[in-house]
Amino acid sequence: MSNVGDLGRRVAERRRALGLSKEDVAERAGMDPSYLGLVEQSPSPQLTRSALWRLSAALETTADALTGGGLLAPPGGAQPTGRGVLHRLDVEECERLIATGGVGRIVFDEERGPVAIPVNFKLLGHDVIFRTSGSAPLASGAGRNVSFEVDHIDEALGEGWSVLLSGQAHVVRDPDELREAERLGIVPWAGDERHTYVRLVPKVVTGRGIRRG
Repeated sequence: MSNVGDLGRRVAERRRALGLSKEDVAERAGMDPSYLGLVEQSPSPQLTRSALWRLSAALETTADALTGGGLLAPPGGAQPTGRGVLHRLDVEECERLIATGGVGRIVFDEERGPVAIPVNFKLLGHDVIFRTSGSAPLASGAGRNVSFEVDHIDEALGEGWSVLLSGQAHVVRDPDELREAERLGIVPWAGDERHTYVRLVPKVVTGRGIRRG
C-alpha cells in the first residue's frame, strides 16, 4: 500500500478499526463497493464534499479526520463553545479512561530541567508499561520518581480530560515480570530497537475533566 494516498489509507484503517467490510461501509455511505475500493487504493482519490461527508459519517468520524485537516496543529486550537465545567476525577474513573492504553507523556528531570516525552503505553494491573531503548534517557531515568500524563480533547464538543500518575519507575529485568510486559504487545510508533521495558508504579493518581455546562 506504499502508493496509496493518505486519504485512502485513513479510510481503510478506520474501516478495519471498526471491523467493517467494504460492502458494509459502502451501504452506509450510499456508495458502490467498487468505488470505495478505488478510494482506498488510489494515490490521490477525488471525492466530492458530499461524498466525503457521507463517507466520514459511515466511518463514524469526521471529514477533517479522514483528510488530515489540522493534523500538524496542536489539539485544542478551536474556540470552545459554551462554558466548560471543570471537575475532579476519582481514581477509578482515571483508570477507566486510560485502561485501553495509547500514547501518554512520561515526565522526568534532566540536566535541562523537567522534560516530557510521548510514549506508547499499556497498563499491567494498575501500573504503566512502555518500551524504550537501553541507552535512552527514559531508561537512565528509571529508579527515580516520575509522572505520567494522558489526556484527550474533543474539540467538537469542547470537552476533555487529563490523568496524571506519579510514582517510581524501574527497568523491567525480572524474567517473569518481563514476560508479562512482553505479552501486552506494545508496539512503539517510533519504531527502531526498543527492547527495554519500563514500569511505573503509581503512588498518586489524579485527574480532571471538562464538561459543557
